[in-house]
Amino acid sequence: MEHAASLEVSVISAESLRFPTATTRKNAFVVVGTGSCDRRATAVDQRGGAFPSWNEKLTVPFPPQVRSIEVDVRCKTAMGEKSVGRSTIAVSDFIGGYDIPCGYLHFLSYRLHDKEGKRNGIINLAVKVLTWLPQSCLRPSAPLFPVPAAVASDGALVGIAIPYAQTNLPYHS
Repeated sequence: MEHAASLEVSVISAESLRFPTATTRKNAFVVVGTGSCDRRATAVDQRGGAFPSWNEKLTVPFPPQVRSIEVDVRCKTAMGEKSVGRSTIAVSDFIGGYDIPCGYLHFLSYRLHDKEGKRNGIINLAVKVLTWLPQSCLRPSAPLFPVPAAVASDGALVGIAIPYAQTNLPYHS
């Protein structure tokens, strides 16, 4: 029997979110999971609006059969919760054919898509493997939240990590 590994997912921030029109307050939070039962959530950001910030670390169990983790940015409304945008992160984006030591911190940014498959902001994360995964987890898989072909056919890259290099240099646009 294989034991589950664990990941530390640091949910840093999101950018350029569009909230559902019925939402008066932009109470955004993030749910990270590896399956229907293995989900963790951040606290609600009540001040960030379209650019929320959490800077929160979540420890997520990572069973050997799982090939991706799901990230869902949600907001609280008077009628409950609504999804703002989702992204699926392949395990191979932070573990792969490299000799990366356990505990290496990967800074990643992913495009979010709403329930219609339209682009809706970017999520910024850092992922660290706390306990090592078996080789069987390194094979790519199909995304859990596929984007409709009509949206993906416009040349957009879906589920591709945008590496973030942490340096001491100031950011210049």
